[in-house]
Amino acid sequence: MSDQAPEMINMGLPAPRVDGRLKVTGEARYPADVPIANLAHSVLVTSTIACGRIAKIHDHEAWAVPGVIEVLSYTSINGQLGKPRFGVSSTSIGPLHEPRIWHDGQIVALVVADAPEAAEEAARLIAVDYVGTVAPSAGFDSDGAETVDASEVAGREDPAVGDFDHAYAKAPITIDSSYSTPTQHHNPLELFSTTAVWEDGRLTVYEPSQNVHGWRNALAAELKMDPARVRIVSRFIGGAFGSKGPMTPRTAIVALAARRIGRPVRCVVRRDQGYTTATFRAETRHRIRLGADADGRITAYGHDGWEVTSRPDDYLVAGTDTTAKLYGFGSVATKVHLVRSDRNTPGYMRSPPETPYMFALESAMDEMAEALGMDPIEFRRINDTMKEPINGAAYTSRSLMRCYEEAAEAFGWSDRDPEVGSMRDGDWIVGYGCATAMYPSNIGAATARVCLHPNGHATVQTASHEIGTGIRTVSAQLAAECLGIPVDAVDVETGDSTLPPAPVSGGSNSTASVCSAILKACNSVRARLFRAVVAADGGPFSGFEPSTLEIKEGKILGPGPVVMDLGDALARTNEGVLEEYAEFVPEGMNADSIRKLYAGQTPMHGGMSGPRIKCAFGAEFVEVRVHRRTREVRVPRMVGAFAGGRIMNPRTARSQLMGGMIWGLGCALHEATEIDRHTARYLNRDLQDYLVPVNADVDQVEVILVPEHDSDVNPVGVKGLGELGNVGTPAAIANAIYHATGRRVRDLPIRVESLLS
Repeated sequence: MSDQAPEMINMGLPAPRVDGRLKVTGEARYPADVPIANLAHSVLVTSTIACGRIAKIHDHEAWAVPGVIEVLSYTSINGQLGKPRFGVSSTSIGPLHEPRIWHDGQIVALVVADAPEAAEEAARLIAVDYVGTVAPSAGFDSDGAETVDASEVAGREDPAVGDFDHAYAKAPITIDSSYSTPTQHHNPLELFSTTAVWEDGRLTVYEPSQNVHGWRNALAAELKMDPARVRIVSRFIGGAFGSKGPMTPRTAIVALAARRIGRPVRCVVRRDQGYTTATFRAETRHRIRLGADADGRITAYGHDGWEVTSRPDDYLVAGTDTTAKLYGFGSVATKVHLVRSDRNTPGYMRSPPETPYMFALESAMDEMAEALGMDPIEFRRINDTMKEPINGAAYTSRSLMRCYEEAAEAFGWSDRDPEVGSMRDGDWIVGYGCATAMYPSNIGAATARVCLHPNGHATVQTASHEIGTGIRTVSAQLAAECLGIPVDAVDVETGDSTLPPAPVSGGSNSTASVCSAILKACNSVRARLFRAVVAADGGPFSGFEPSTLEIKEGKILGPGPVVMDLGDALARTNEGVLEEYAEFVPEGMNADSIRKLYAGQTPMHGGMSGPRIKCAFGAEFVEVRVHRRTREVRVPRMVGAFAGGRIMNPRTARSQLMGGMIWGLGCALHEATEIDRHTARYLNRDLQDYLVPVNADVDQVEVILVPEHDSDVNPVGVKGLGELGNVGTPAAIANAIYHATGRRVRDLPIRVESLLS
């Protein structure tokens, strides 16, 4: 029996963030905060139409503004930039490459001036004449929108198994329901920005980035130069979660402007322009068909999905790759479609496939439980599985029902009266709801460098990114644990393309990938150190087996009472500093993965593929209160239990999961980008009108970390948590609202008007 508290089994220490003090005191330098000498400022000019061509740009008034240095447009670029490559870049649209307008808010010019006020004034004075304007397609149900089979354009197979049509027709209990999720935009407090500095033909870019090595290579291609002469620096990032994953065309434009004027140039994008010059979560539609027998076993699962994308780029999330493997479905049929429209290209937003697709499935699971007259948890228990139904691959571990058990107990699910509308507190109708959270445990190739210094301190170097998830902290903890030194004796350097490359910080892969490389480097440092002290003539460990030694609290310990200070041991290596560089390639990945990593690609092993399925799971419970007269919705408490393998730091893990659940609350009740269907323009492009949760919306949020040990998932046993927490929340809230009101709301967000008769 362990003497640890249950939550601490297979969990590291809840150490405070190593960069916490820097952040709360304002000493952390975000990219737009980096002081640069002789800095010029730039402002974007964006289109006011969504579909047409530029006839002429009138910039003479802009040039008359004192302090204006340069105005860039497609007429002045003249082929100096290569086109972006969709993938590492957010879009293939090169906004200053041609006069064509693909979407509203497309970049049409960049104004550079000595002062930001001059650049703003000049940008407002630029007028654009357009020709060939036509009514744009805004998305679903718009004239001219083109629907295509996603499997044909993306080279993927829709998950399927068995004879769905026969099983569905034969099932005694069936449901057939449609769901939708809206366009949602990132609104990070840190605005999008680019600062470009040239020196001796070398370019340094300070920009919030989740992929510095990928950007280095992509930017070099657009600027037609050697990647070795490009450096991307992004030591701190605010509000990433996909918004700063792909590089936008702005980066190359600002870099070109800096090269042309011979001065550093900074561009901080206005919030409203961030809606069209960066990416967003695309709206989706779903049709779910479930068939079950009288005992509650699902015999047929059909899921059709539709996603909006831009005209030139087939951006696709295809969440059926996850949902089709969640439960023990008897037969499965799925199909995903893309709807091309005159919009900017969508992109990643926290758990991109899972959030919209799991909302549909988990809502349908509650509908089926209702049709069966069965408790929603029991229905999920009956259909729980240790093998996914498509290929029969086994999960390395699956603690879903343990999550349900712990969350249900903490939440008080047993107090729930299953009768709809039966629970009341004065004028408030109370509803309870739950839903499953699931996210694949992705992992990628990674590299790291570890240096152990004579003073007993260590340096860890990796080009990974601190996007707020705590990678700097858990990296320091792992190195400290391996090298037997305090956490505050470890300095972690991240967010610079001159450091050893790491994967894009997305898909909850960073801790598993980067820590696996750090672990490998630390083990090499230990091995070299132990070999040195064993080989040293006359030393206390002379003749010992290296395998009998260990490091603790800055000392090397041998069998019995033999001890050596770490500094003395390092002195015996005759090197002073022990430095080791390590390359980690996950099992089953190609041998050239590291070469691809250096080339700016991200070789990734998805948790839903391969001979074993690797996933983190959770169960989320919510209480909602709906006012019986006004239909106002409140969520007084949320409880989530999550199992993610080894938890490197319970403090940062709990913070991530809590933040995810709050984001999920916003997804369910607040967030939606309103679109003018006639002009394909976004209307609520600010924090006044784009609603996000505030403190008054969030009362009690309880996070339970369920102990789980999985030695098969990766060398450090980590599954990843960053994108797990918000997956189940929207469906749990929708299910709770049904329990309170009897109104099944299938379209997000759920607002007062959704519940009015």
